[in-house]
Amino acid sequence: MSERKVLMFLAWGMFLLLIMAIWNGRGVNTTVLLQAGHVGRIMGNIGSIHNGLKESEWNERVVIRIEDILNKHEIRVKRVGAKIPTVNAEIAVAIHFDGSDNHCATGASIGHDGSEGSKLLAKHWRNEYETFFPFKWHRDNFTKNLRDYYGFSKVTTSKGFLVLELGEITCKEQTDWLEPRLGEVARRIAYFIIKELKR
Repeated sequence: MSERKVLMFLAWGMFLLLIMAIWNGRGVNTTVLLQAGHVGRIMGNIGSIHNGLKESEWNERVVIRIEDILNKHEIRVKRVGAKIPTVNAEIAVAIHFDGSDNHCATGASIGHDGSEGSKLLAKHWRNEYETFFPFKWHRDNFTKNLRDYYGFSKVTTSKGFLVLELGEITCKEQTDWLEPRLGEVARRIAYFIIKELKR
């Protein structure tokens, strides 16, 4: 092969690599981003596990149900696990259940980035969920982990990004109450999202 052909081949190869890098780095555009917390992780922060219950499995069950409802309403949804791509969305919601070494010390809470849109979204969600969830609540951003949630740097929203802690999976009283109601929890989140998209 001549030197000229080799150089042409290398130039085309570099050009294709550049196009692939640009394509892979571009953001995902959607109406709603749903994150099932910890799903896909096998090391590091894999979520709470207690008495055979895995937070990641509950997170995924709830997110799949929310996605089904939103799809039926013809709302564009991007569902992800622990690995969050760069996303542009109207609303983003990360689903979690809390855990504590001191069982029954926590409950529901809302994490957000402090933006005005997220604060308003958080207020509306709390009004919705606290009429349903009969256990303990915490202030918004009640832990450093929620204030510094890694997804906030990956996602741009027009209406806000909430990290919803829906109850404590290490508290038997809460899990006994929550487990038969996971479908209802998902339904409430889905219709909350639909209502907020219309505001």
